[in-house]
Amino acid sequence: MLERLRAFFRNPSGYHTPLPASDAAHAMGALLVRAAKADHAYVFEEIAAIDKVLAKRHGLNPVAAAKMRAECELLERAIPETQDVTVILDSAINTEEKEAVLLALWEIVHADGTKHAVEDALLHRVEDLFGVTAERARQLQKQVTG
Repeated sequence: MLERLRAFFRNPSGYHTPLPASDAAHAMGALLVRAAKADHAYVFEEIAAIDKVLAKRHGLNPVAAAKMRAECELLERAIPETQDVTVILDSAINTEEKEAVLLALWEIVHADGTKHAVEDALLHRVEDLFGVTAERARQLQKQVTG
């Protein structure tokens, strides 16, 4: 499965088959990892938050969630651009799921308790790529940050 995703990122314009749900799940996980690493500090709190999100969204036990995160970390390293991941997710998930992904992303970037402009910029870019309005994006962010 990871080989198919790596092949896609090497040639996204030649890929025309819709992704199965598991591939979209790994793409979402890779986006979570990318967001956590945006500030160049991938800390325990962020890793634990990613595991929690993956476990909850996919009905996984802690060990399976950690294994999936490790797969997503490998995929994240292979992805050239964040836009490539959002293109996959944009066509694979509906608006409600996109908003759930954005909520999860905000949870991840705030897991370490530190606000970084680079993380905010990445998430605002993802919001734009998903076609989420600025007003709705603020509402989603407020749900997480209070």
